[in-house]
Amino acid sequence: MTIFYKLGNKLYVNLTNRCSCACIFCIRKSGDGVGSAETLWLPREPTADEVNEAFDGVNLDGMDEIVFCGYGEPMERADLVISTCEYIKSKCNLPVRLNTNGLARLINPDFDIEKLKIFDGVSISLNAADEDEYLRVTKPKFGLAAFSAMLEFAAEAKKYTSVAFTVVDVIGEEQIIKSRKLAESLNIPLRIRNFG
Repeated sequence: MTIFYKLGNKLYVNLTNRCSCACIFCIRKSGDGVGSAETLWLPREPTADEVNEAFDGVNLDGMDEIVFCGYGEPMERADLVISTCEYIKSKCNLPVRLNTNGLARLINPDFDIEKLKIFDGVSISLNAADEDEYLRVTKPKFGLAAFSAMLEFAAEAKKYTSVAFTVVDVIGEEQIIKSRKLAESLNIPLRIRNFG
């Protein structure tokens, strides 16, 4: 079971295969693994003890960041994400970032966003500049509520940690320009990710 995997100089954390979105460009559709992981499909979700034990066995030489990002949405397991980040922080000084679709409040309505302050940064998949395109591209199971919930999550999260939006370049230049304007209106930086 691959809980931790490496890609370049980053260590990634894979805690679940569950996701509330079905993005049309999702990397899960093109292969079973990424980086050092032959497969990121989990036969079952690991326990907190298994995650901590696996982390203790990881060689961090050459790593400059730890990122919660696997073949599912990390915040499907919000409590484990927070406790694992706490454990990692107790063991090393590397910066830790959360990659998320920003739908934590819809997934876990009682989640306390202030807990995100333990992260050095949170990257939120914006993916589109308006509700209709967001629904088309990400296909969230929450439907129309998802886009505004993601924007509200971003605005609240930035009270506690560094927040950035991301979009994938395959959404096209027009959507990227609109996404940049939306991000600027919220005073949140936008990063363009290369697809593939």
